Amino acid sequence: MRFVKESRIAAPPEVVFAFHESPGALARLTPPWERVEVIEGGDSILPGSRVVLRMKTGPIPMRWIAEHVEYDRGRSFSDRQVTGPFQSWLHRHLFLDDGAGGTILRDEIDYEPRCGAIGRALAGRFIRRKLEKMFEYRHEITGKIASIRDFD
Repeated sequence: MRFVKESRIAAPPEVVFAFHESPGALARLTPPWERVEVIEGGDSILPGSRVVLRMKTGPIPMRWIAEHVEYDRGRSFSDRQVTGPFQSWLHRHLFLDDGAGGTILRDEIDYEPRCGAIGRALAGRFIRRKLEKMFEYRHEITGKIASIRDFD
């Protein structure tokens, strides 16, 4: 399955990328309604760095470990799930110059729910709505923070 969210941010790619690379960015990008806690890592997006999250889906607690696997300063980085709620998850973050002083922020997520076709049928719509809401928030916050450059 694939999810893509794209928005124009009124700041150049190097600024938007620098925000994502700044300490605490992940916590700032986590919507307040999500019950997610960063328990380890999260201060680097360089390949090999990991972040460990504690989260709850309903009453069920779980750990999500993600590892950064690609990095092209100012242009892109990627992370993949090591362990967590999905069968597989690869998230690409792209920072594209829009030619007018801004950035096209593009998140591409290739994922597979657990339990194959059954998981897709039972949880596919729920996952998609959750991703849409979460990334709408993330792009909005990124735009606000990057425009005032309040992330040092």
